[in-house]
Amino acid sequence: MTASKAGTAAERPSGPLAHLALRVRGVVFSPVTVSIVAALILGAIILAGTGADPLTAYGSVLTGAFGSEGIGDTLGECIPIVGMALALAIPLRAGLVNLGGDGQLVLGGLAAASVGLYSPFPDVITVILALLAGVLAGGLWAALAAVLETRCGVPLLVSSLLLSYPAMSFVSYMVRFPLLQKGSGIPQTDRLPEGVKLPEFAAGSGAGTGVSVGIVLIVLAAVVYFVVDHRTAAGYEVRMTGLGARFAGYAGVDRSRLTLRLMFASGSLAGLVGAIAVLGFPYRLVDGALTTPGYTWTGLLAALLAAASPLGTVAAGFFFAALTIGGFGMEQETAVPQQLTAVLQAVVILFLAVRGGVFRKGGWLRRLGRGPDAEAHPPPPDAKTGLVDTGVLETGVAGPLAPARGDGGN
Repeated sequence: MTASKAGTAAERPSGPLAHLALRVRGVVFSPVTVSIVAALILGAIILAGTGADPLTAYGSVLTGAFGSEGIGDTLGECIPIVGMALALAIPLRAGLVNLGGDGQLVLGGLAAASVGLYSPFPDVITVILALLAGVLAGGLWAALAAVLETRCGVPLLVSSLLLSYPAMSFVSYMVRFPLLQKGSGIPQTDRLPEGVKLPEFAAGSGAGTGVSVGIVLIVLAAVVYFVVDHRTAAGYEVRMTGLGARFAGYAGVDRSRLTLRLMFASGSLAGLVGAIAVLGFPYRLVDGALTTPGYTWTGLLAALLAAASPLGTVAAGFFFAALTIGGFGMEQETAVPQQLTAVLQAVVILFLAVRGGVFRKGGWLRRLGRGPDAEAHPPPPDAKTGLVDTGVLETGVAGPLAPARGDGGN
C-alpha cells in the first residue's frame, strides 16, 4: 500500500517547473491560441489564392500596427475597442449579453459634448464634468434595459438591443438640428473650447496624432474590473452566476439586483468611452462617427474571445485594434484589401465557436493540453474557491463560455 502511494506521488507532476510546464501547455493548446493560429493559416491560404505573399502581407500588418508610424494609431484605436470590450465583458462575466453598446456610447458622447459646450465652469472642471456626464448617461440608459428585464420580463438581449435605436436616433437629431454647427455641411457640433479637451501624449507631432490620456482611464477601468473580479465577494458572485445562475440563486444571489448593477456598470463604461472620444480629436461630436467603425461589435467579439476575463479582454481588444490598424498598412504595401483583417476576426470567432466539440470534457485537444497525467491524477480543488485548477493561465479562455441568457437564468 505504501509502495503504491509512493509510486503515485512519483508519477504526479510536482515542483514549480512542472507546474509552469503544465500551464504553458494549457495556454498553447487553449481554444483561443488554436483559434488564432487556425485563422492565420486560413488567411494565408486566402492570400496565396489571390497571388499575394502571405509572409509579406502579415509582415506589413505587423509593421503597420507596431511600426514607428503605426503604434500611435494602434494605441489610439485601443481606447474605443478595449473600452467597449471591457464594458460588454462586465455583464458577460455573469452570462448576460449587453447588445446596446452603440446607444450607450453615443449618449455618453452627446452628454460630454453638451457639457463641454455649455458649461460655465473652468476648463479642468468642465472636462471632469463632461466625463461624469458621459458615464451617467450611458449607465442610466443601460440600467433601463435591466429594469425592462427584471420588472417587465423583456429579455435583456432584446431590451438592450432595441433601446440602442431610439438613443442613436435622438443623438442624430440633436447633432443635426439643435447642436449643429452653423454653416457646416457636415452633421457635427461646434468644436469644443480650446481648453476643454483631454491632453495628448506626444501632442507636438501634430493635431490628433497623439494618444489622449483617455487610454489611462481605460487602463484604470481594466484594473478596477480585475480587482473587483478577483478580490471581492461581488466579483465572486458574478463569476458564480456566470457558471451557474440557478446555483447562484440557491446560494442567495439576487439576480435582479445583480443584473441592474452590472448593466449600469457596463453602460457607464460605454458612456465613458463616448465621452473620451468627444473630448479627443476632432474635439466635437460628429453624427455616426462613434457607430460607423463598429466599436461595439468589435468589443463584443473581443469579450467573447476572452470569455469576459479582465486581462484576456484587454489582450483580445489590443489584438483586434492591431489587426484593424495593421490592415491599412497591409493594403498600402501589398494591395491586399484591408477587409481581410475583418475576415480574420470573424474566422477567429468561428473557430472559437466550435471549441465545444474539441475542447469540452473528454475532447482530444483538451486532453492534449492538460497532459497525460491530468485525468489520472486530477489536481485538488482550491481551498478558497473550491474550483479545480486546470493548468491554464487565468485568462478566462480555457473553458466554455457560460450560456448567454437574458431571462435571468430561469
